[in-house]
Amino acid sequence: MPVGVPVTAIPEALSNGVIDGTTIPWEVTPALKVSELVHNHTEFDGPAIYNLTFVLAMNKGKYASLPDDLKAVVDANSGLEFSIFAGGAMTDADKPARQIAVDMGNNIISIPAEEAKKWEELALPIYDAWVADMQSKGIDGRALIDEARALMAEYSTAN
Repeated sequence: MPVGVPVTAIPEALSNGVIDGTTIPWEVTPALKVSELVHNHTEFDGPAIYNLTFVLAMNKGKYASLPDDLKAVVDANSGLEFSIFAGGAMTDADKPARQIAVDMGNNIISIPAEEAKKWEELALPIYDAWVADMQSKGIDGRALIDEARALMAEYSTAN
């Protein structure tokens, strides 16, 4: 059964047997010493089976109170171009982190893209439960998922 665990709690949860595994990007594994705590890793060829979302946010009132020259600095270092840069930096950090697991002799299983589709189907009940939870809060979770998928598809075809 999946459980939510803050990323900072993953090492303790793994070492105490609270969780048997985790879904995290390679780039974060060295800081958490995951390659020392587990001996098997699964990765997916093609699109990842999950997506990470990072948000760079600023209080709207605080932003509005900034002088124009500082607003220009914030604007120049956020938005789509910054998002592309941040995603690229994360991807670049995956390779050396993965190499640590390889150097430790850990088993790395690569799931082919065709097989990953089966995994996506198995994850559908998790999406359905989330949509129901959002609906109970008056939020259209299905629309949010559909919009996220459309944006990801648009981005992947543009790049």
